[in-house]
Amino acid sequence: MEEFKTLIVYYSRTGNTKVVAELIQEKVGGTLVKIETKEPRPKDYRTEVEQNEKEQDNHTLPELKTIVSDFDEYNRIFIGTPTWNMAVPQAVLSFLESYNFDGKTVIPFNTHGGYGEGATFRQISANISGANILSGYTVKGREETNGVLLAIKDKNKDKVSKEVDLWLENINQLNK
Repeated sequence: MEEFKTLIVYYSRTGNTKVVAELIQEKVGGTLVKIETKEPRPKDYRTEVEQNEKEQDNHTLPELKTIVSDFDEYNRIFIGTPTWNMAVPQAVLSFLESYNFDGKTVIPFNTHGGYGEGATFRQISANISGANILSGYTVKGREETNGVLLAIKDKNKDKVSKEVDLWLENINQLNK
């Protein structure tokens, strides 16, 4: 199997996407990087979603604080995102627009509040050219509207860990 230098980038509001990113790192190794915006995002869920919807409507991409200076050295990149408004948060699109993915293997993963990945995997594919994009993993994470911020913990985290193992095996990525 080809030798990979792995980057795992993720955007996470409540920690669920971060937990999945950490599970992936445990299984395949690599560098873990959180996507952060220069301007702090709203702490309140509704305010955050409204701001993101305005950014989507206006095609605004927030400036990122996150910079991966050695991005070109990575050839396998996992991209983790929550689903907001059935789409990728604008901060993730900012990240995708900031780098050249040509010749890289890209593997998306997603957390959602119960409605699935929406358009997130299609958006990631549409905003990356020249990469080999593998099948993504999606899992229900937060239920913030019901007061549950971090849903991927305890027994549920164990279940998600097993699902991630199976997914990585199915897409031939279970190497360290």
